Amino acid sequence: MTHSKTMADVLKLEAESLIRSAELLEKHHNKDVEKLTVLFDQLRATGSTLIFCGVGKSGIIAQKCAATFTSLGLPSFFLHPTEALHGDLGRVGKNDAIVLLSKSGTTEEILKLMPFLQTPKSHRIALVGNTKSPVSEFCDIVFDCSVEREACINNQAPTNSSTLAMAMADAMAVLFEKYIGLSKEGFAVNHPGGILGKSLRMKVRDLTIFAENCPILTSTQNLQDAILAMTKFPVGGCAVVDKGEFKGILVEGDIRRTFTRENQGLQTSVDAIMNRTPTSVHPDQLAFEALELMESKTRSFQLLPVVEGTKFLGFIRLHDLLKEGFSLKG
Repeated sequence: MTHSKTMADVLKLEAESLIRSAELLEKHHNKDVEKLTVLFDQLRATGSTLIFCGVGKSGIIAQKCAATFTSLGLPSFFLHPTEALHGDLGRVGKNDAIVLLSKSGTTEEILKLMPFLQTPKSHRIALVGNTKSPVSEFCDIVFDCSVEREACINNQAPTNSSTLAMAMADAMAVLFEKYIGLSKEGFAVNHPGGILGKSLRMKVRDLTIFAENCPILTSTQNLQDAILAMTKFPVGGCAVVDKGEFKGILVEGDIRRTFTRENQGLQTSVDAIMNRTPTSVHPDQLAFEALELMESKTRSFQLLPVVEGTKFLGFIRLHDLLKEGFSLKG
C-alpha cells in the first residue's frame, strides 16, 4: 500500500462515517432537531448561553464548536468538566444549555459533573457514540455520533469519531444560522477584523478617491486637456462630466489607442474617444463587489467610476483593493 493510499483511505472512511450519520439523522432524529430549534428560541429569548463540554479530543472539539456558535451570534463557551467541579460551575446559568461530547457516553469526568448541573433536561444535548449510555439518558436531545470503526489502523485514536462530532456540531450551528435568518451583514457584526471583516463590511466609499482628487473634463475638451488633467491627478483615468451629470470615462488605454489611429492626436475631442457606458459602482456597495466587477469580467478593469444617480463621486482602483488584502482566490 502506498503512503498516498493510506491517507486517501482515511479520508474515504471519514467521509463514509459522515454520510452514514447524515442518513441516521434524517431517519431517526427529526424530533431532536425540532427540540433543538425550540431550544434556540429559548436561549435567544432569555439571552442565555450554549455551553460545550468534553475531555481530551472531545474537549478540543468542544472549544471549536463554542467558537463557531459565538461567531454566529449565540453566546457560547467551553466548560471543562473537572474545572467545573472546582468553581467554573458558577459560569453556568439556570437558563443556559449544555452540549456534552463523549464518544463512549461514559466519560468519567462528565459523569461526575452531571449530578451538579442545574440546567433542565430540555436544555441538555448529547453528541455521543452510544445513544444508550448514561450521558445519553441524562440529556433530552441526543445525536448519534457513532462510527463503525476509527480510521486509525489500531482502531484507537479518535479520527472518524472526532470528525463526526465536530461535523454534527457544525450542522447544529448551520441550522441555527438558517433558523434565525442570519445575513452576511449580521455575520459581519462579529467579524470586524481581517479580510473576512473587510469583505463583509468595507464599502466602496471607504476606498474611493473622491472627485476633488480626480481629473474631470467636459466632453468638449480635447485629448491634450485630458493628458494634462491626468498628469495632475494620476489615478489612471478621467471622468467626463457635463453640467454636473456623469457622461463617461477616459482611461490611459483610450489615449494610447487614439495615437495609433490616423488623423487623431492632441486635438481629438474627448467626446470622440470616451467610454459612454462604463461599468460603475454605487458608493454603498461592498468593496468586495467592486473587486468582483473588476476581475470577473472577460476583460479586467483597473478603475471603476463611483456614481450615485448621475453624479460622479470619484474612482475606486483595483490597486487599492488589492492593497487592502482583497482577493477572489479562496
